[in-house]
Amino acid sequence: MRRFEGKVALVTGASSGIGAACAARFAREGARVVGLDVTEPSDVDDVDGGITFVRADVRDEAAVAATFRQAIADHGRVDAVVNSAGVAGGGPVHMVELVEWHRVLEVNLTGAFVVSKHAVATMLAQEPVDGERGSIVHLASVEGIEGTEGGSSYNASKGGVVLLTRNLAIDYGHRGIRANCICPGFVRTPMLESVFDQPGMEPVLADIVASHKLRRLGRPDEIAAAAAYLASSDASFVTGHALVVDGGYTAGRSHGVADLLGY
Repeated sequence: MRRFEGKVALVTGASSGIGAACAARFAREGARVVGLDVTEPSDVDDVDGGITFVRADVRDEAAVAATFRQAIADHGRVDAVVNSAGVAGGGPVHMVELVEWHRVLEVNLTGAFVVSKHAVATMLAQEPVDGERGSIVHLASVEGIEGTEGGSSYNASKGGVVLLTRNLAIDYGHRGIRANCICPGFVRTPMLESVFDQPGMEPVLADIVASHKLRRLGRPDEIAAAAAYLASSDASFVTGHALVVDGGYTAGRSHGVADLLGY
């Protein structure tokens, strides 16, 4: 299936984890992909040279704007934007330094705003195809729709992404731009490993895994599949939606009844 044949996609956070999986998925489906990240690619499957990388920070508006301008110069339009750039962070609020709060909010939420601003401006300037000028997909989190112990800055940033996405859908739907976000559960990525590989975190991770009803962590390619759906014409009547892809993490609570009854 090549839903993005002849399309152009810009993916942030494209050097590793979910962003890398999204870049590879879109390229496999025929898109010309512009990948943006602060680091060089580490685990990206560059499908037949279909991915071009730009080293930039989503907090740097001038760099983001220049990336969109270059994409237009090279390819003529940008049909889909997947904003996957993000950082981990948090802690009980009385223990979080202000500089750390700003770091997390600036990358996860302000970065989403900056990318959205220039994605929208780019899409408004281009002619619609099949009634659509473009699609924006943000990576939020289940931690943006419910609280998590010690989440503070991360939860706040991802909750902001959810509402920013809905405002984009309200403001630009009538102009042919769709905006959605994905709320993944816990996904095995370098960012997750940087948190849970710390000493003493093994039982915490085990509890988190058990809280997913599928009893496992997610994979980046599973989130990339959701991003491809939301950005494609298969989701042409979907906008303003926060799609939960979490292995049942937010479905409700398990209290051992299944084990007690032996099923």
